[in-house]
Amino acid sequence: MGERIASVTRNTKETKIQMTLNLDGTGKAQVETGIGFLNHMLEGFAKHGFFDLTVQIEGDLIVDGHHTVEDCGIVLGQAIKEALGDKKGIKRFGNFILPMDESLVLCALDLSNRPYFMNDCKFHNERVGYLDTDLIQEFFYSVSYSAGMNLHFKELSGGNDHHLIEAMFKAFGKALDQAVSYDSRIQDVLSTKGTL
Repeated sequence: MGERIASVTRNTKETKIQMTLNLDGTGKAQVETGIGFLNHMLEGFAKHGFFDLTVQIEGDLIVDGHHTVEDCGIVLGQAIKEALGDKKGIKRFGNFILPMDESLVLCALDLSNRPYFMNDCKFHNERVGYLDTDLIQEFFYSVSYSAGMNLHFKELSGGNDHHLIEAMFKAFGKALDQAVSYDSRIQDVLSTKGTL
């Protein structure tokens, strides 16, 4: 098995993004998005998924955080897809239920190359730090569609938005780590169609 590392650059009139993702890392992260709470969430995703992640974003935050967050999701999805390569030998499916104080979040995903996103996590405030909470939906939608991933979040309990969002990112990291891990019993790809 070769190295599963991807570097993606995206430059538009709204954002300039450079990202490197190593699926077989140790959880090291260097993240600068311009939005402190998003930095914190991506660091948690990397740490708990054992991914090495570097992110550098210059976004039009003078407008708002939308383009930065959405484009970050697009690039992360692209990096996941590129780093996975042909997907031979991976478990493909992953799920995790993660507690964070009063919050409990289920994340389940399938690296099927068929994008779909479902989320029933509900937030009570417009912002956490300098991040608009409605952009959490945009971020994970963008990840799922650019990665070709079926991604589900279910809020089993909640209350504090910081805890709920942090549980989402960490559960996503844990579920993705499970899905990208190898199983020696899988000789090709885990699909009756013979392709993903």
